[in-house]
Amino acid sequence: MHGRLLTPLLALLLAAALVLAMFPVFWIVMTAIKPPTDWNASPAIWLPSDPTWVNFRTLFDPDALREYGVGGVSQPATAAVAGSILASVVATALSVGIGLGAAIGISRYGNGSQATPLVILSGRMFPPAAIAVPFVIIFSSVGLIDTYGGLIAIYVAATLPFSTWMLKSFVDDLPREIEEAAMIDGRSRLGAHFAVTIPLIRGGLFATTLFIFTLNWSEFMFALVLSYSNVNTVPVQLAKYVTATAGTLYGVQAALAVLAMLPLVITGFFIQGHLARGMTFGAIKR
Repeated sequence: MHGRLLTPLLALLLAAALVLAMFPVFWIVMTAIKPPTDWNASPAIWLPSDPTWVNFRTLFDPDALREYGVGGVSQPATAAVAGSILASVVATALSVGIGLGAAIGISRYGNGSQATPLVILSGRMFPPAAIAVPFVIIFSSVGLIDTYGGLIAIYVAATLPFSTWMLKSFVDDLPREIEEAAMIDGRSRLGAHFAVTIPLIRGGLFATTLFIFTLNWSEFMFALVLSYSNVNTVPVQLAKYVTATAGTLYGVQAALAVLAMLPLVITGFFIQGHLARGMTFGAIKR
């Protein structure tokens, strides 16, 4: 027998790990459909006896909770959702577009030195908290603070190393001879990349795009320090519910968290087959 049987002990450990991993998701979903009377119940109510959609309604109608005698929120989450979509989609498109050009350049026209790839990768060697304050100072001096342009710019800067290295691993796996054959047929060097390279790595391009979108959608630190009143995103809106005047609105916060998880769950489902190989940064070859 070539495969290894799942022993009872391994099955038990796997089940325990699954429960630990999924319990936060279960609790968030249950809290999202609880009425306000169940948010702080003692003992805790695991399954609400009277599920409600009021928490989701409150996200877009701040006064929806008043029917339970609970104060609403200061502003709806509409602007936060729209802001996250705008910043994430535009930043992802720019990051992947620039990263694709850099990946092809490094893979096909590099001189063999590791200096350029290491310089690009060094952009991910610093934690966001360490570079957030300098960016605030720089953006304040050029008028990009509290603007979607500034937020998109820092999103691109933060994710470009990932997009470059992930796409480079896919370009490296593509034989150069295919592009040379296209040039023999009359294509220019640039035309060969558009006609051959990009279509053949479309699976990796798709996986990279979804991965970069996931990073941008869930980013919190930069969005928090670079936004005040004109810019808002879903992660920042989640933090605002903790300091709401009515107290911590657990149910509303959980409802927004459920909506925020949906794009990540969907993208995670599609990129799971490519994510491991992309994260090896080309170190493993087929």
